[in-house]
Amino acid sequence: MAKATTGKVPRETGARGRRLLAALALAVLALPMPARADAKADAKAKAEARPVTESLQVLHWWQSASERRAVDLLAERLGQQHVQWRDAMVPGGSGIGAGIVLRSRVLAKDAPEVAQLNGIVIRDWARLGLLADLDQVAARGDWERQLLPGIAALIRPGQHVVAAPLGIHRINILFHNRALFARHGLNAPVTWPDFERAAAVLARAGVTPLAQSSEPWQVATLFETLVLAEGGAAYFRQLFQQREPAAFADPRLGRALTRLRGLKKWMGAPVRELSWAEEVRQVADGSAGMLVMGDWAKGELNALGLHSDRDIGCGAVPGTAAYHLYNVDMLSMLAERPAQRASQETLAAMVMQPALQRDYSRVKGSVPVLRAPDLASMDACARASWTLFATSPAGQVPSMVHRMATDETARDAMVAELHRFFLNERVSVADTQRRLGVIGRRPQDR
Repeated sequence: MAKATTGKVPRETGARGRRLLAALALAVLALPMPARADAKADAKAKAEARPVTESLQVLHWWQSASERRAVDLLAERLGQQHVQWRDAMVPGGSGIGAGIVLRSRVLAKDAPEVAQLNGIVIRDWARLGLLADLDQVAARGDWERQLLPGIAALIRPGQHVVAAPLGIHRINILFHNRALFARHGLNAPVTWPDFERAAAVLARAGVTPLAQSSEPWQVATLFETLVLAEGGAAYFRQLFQQREPAAFADPRLGRALTRLRGLKKWMGAPVRELSWAEEVRQVADGSAGMLVMGDWAKGELNALGLHSDRDIGCGAVPGTAAYHLYNVDMLSMLAERPAQRASQETLAAMVMQPALQRDYSRVKGSVPVLRAPDLASMDACARASWTLFATSPAGQVPSMVHRMATDETARDAMVAELHRFFLNERVSVADTQRRLGVIGRRPQDR
């Protein structure tokens, strides 16, 4: 398989790494983006193929083993279209670092040709005239008919189509190690009492019941699943999309905060700052029993040689079985590179090919954005995710943490406040609820 050529930024983890992100944004401007020849390419295929004459630099934050496999797949398929994928991966969970670097590069008139822009942030970039419209590509590919309605609306935040959607991730998933549960006579938790009983058994056996990191975005991801469990889809939207003042004063928010703090006793002490891929490995090797994470964790488990239909249980977080808390992987084309417009359109058209949708989702852990995907090629976890999203618009819930529901400024402030509450036991539920309400104020309520 052809590999993407790289221009990786060195990985920094922990609090120090986050403080260096601003410096990283400027430093990356000076970094070269060297091409890496694929020495393993088949000689016969090289002779028969037309030479690659165009290239696209793609800025993204996919860095785990399964994510890199997904990138390599995209690079290989794009190469078959005679366009080279030049990789510009910026490390950092949930794309915080990539967002900083992209903004800095745009301001420096050094924008990449393509950028991963998940969620409603594409609306803001489109309003500034920074994204190329993909209307002709969408028309030629009949995207309106091919796409699930919710996805078609998402990539057209205004008059134009401004993103090519890759796959839908379900976030409110509780994974568990099947062999570990069988060994201790446990069933997959459906309710919170079920969860507490299973956690107690695992703890007595010396197993960490719940793999969890203290990394801010991961804490907030767990929290938003608890909000969904407490209040359902309508309340979640009132809180994070509509940001209604009354929603922040609602007792359901207080109960979600209380449960977040209560779950800490099952995470091991202290709760360390781990990457999500490290937590996946804990569940895979049985040192932890459960994990609340988006289904990108399933892609990583598969990369480790496990399979959700055999080795790993994949169910909804208790209280959320009727809801699909979602995030969508998307690629947008930057408008500053008109000379690469044809190559950008080639990539956008490729993304919507059914075979690419199938293969990408199988590697990444997501599900296709299409109305009629190949369901037979999916595992049970993926079929359940796609079916729920496709058949229950009322159950579709856009993630706050993963940029589907709330603007960047409010999102970042909420994540920081939840992190503060999680780390500091002296911070009260009432104070955090009040502070979230201040952060969530809409302009008309100020």
